[in-house]
Amino acid sequence: MAAGAAVAARRLLLLRHPRHPHLLPKHQFSSSAAADSLDGGDGGRVKIFDRDLKRRHRDRAAWAMRENDALLDAVADNLLDRLEDCRKAFPSALCMGGAAGAVRRLLRGRGGIEKLTMMDMSEDMVKKWRELENAAEDGLETNFIVGDEEYLPIKENSQDLIMSCLGLHWTNDLPGAMIQCRLALKPDGLFLAAILGGETLKELRIACTIAQMEREGGISPRMSPLAQVRDAGNLLSRAGFALPGVDVDRYTVKYNSALELVEHLRAMAETNALFQRSPILKRDTALATAAIYQSMFGLEDGTIPATFQVIYMTGWKEHSSQQKAKRRGSATVSFSDIRKEFGSNQE
Repeated sequence: MAAGAAVAARRLLLLRHPRHPHLLPKHQFSSSAAADSLDGGDGGRVKIFDRDLKRRHRDRAAWAMRENDALLDAVADNLLDRLEDCRKAFPSALCMGGAAGAVRRLLRGRGGIEKLTMMDMSEDMVKKWRELENAAEDGLETNFIVGDEEYLPIKENSQDLIMSCLGLHWTNDLPGAMIQCRLALKPDGLFLAAILGGETLKELRIACTIAQMEREGGISPRMSPLAQVRDAGNLLSRAGFALPGVDVDRYTVKYNSALELVEHLRAMAETNALFQRSPILKRDTALATAAIYQSMFGLEDGTIPATFQVIYMTGWKEHSSQQKAKRRGSATVSFSDIRKEFGSNQE
């Protein structure tokens, strides 16, 4: 424990985000993600991720992860900031998977939530959250359930708010999971999600690819596919959300070595869960990856940077009170008339 604390104390988190210029923490999060869910055969889906393996990863992480993580806290805080931009309250809310523990700890009355349901596919993770909840003193009614985002065990039209902080990128059918979230929302309910984007761990991807080519003469899937920013808006629209919104943050984390980075990814339940993964990583390939990472990306102070791109998605369940685009062709003034009217003044 003391050694782990010493390592954490040496770890610097540089959060390149205007809302958090003061943060200078200790750890971070991980890799992976599948927003590229493919529709196909048998009931519908081509399975990319081994969800049972991912559940075991989260079982292990429930007892390995630290209570406070600077990166997870920053992402969760940024996600919750969206609630402060809303005038309405959300009496009932569901928070599922990923960094839900950080969301619960940093909620601090935001969103007017009166009843919070926390859900995870890992029974051990839910048990850990329940133990931490006993120490909370904010009076918020909190319930805990074990459930899978791919088969959401929530009644339709039952929630005012659904949040997912760094969890949905492990689903095999991301649009399908988002559709289930929309169905579980009440009319004019809000969906908030943060997923990892395509630039996440780009340094590790490059180093790992070069090492495999050098040592093994080819490459095998070592890291999960990630959603691109351009896909996020399409995902919201495909899931049927109204007033979709997407924005992106990039966080840079410093580690003492690539091996320390991988160790922390394991503690955060963000290791490889692809069905087509290679079961063995050769020792010389792992060491070569670490050496290449240090050689290509190492900083003057001896540390290495790791990039985490986070995509924030916002969507509302349709309601008659919401703004709606006018019917195509219903405009009464043309842009050419506006240009004629005001163009001469600009010149």
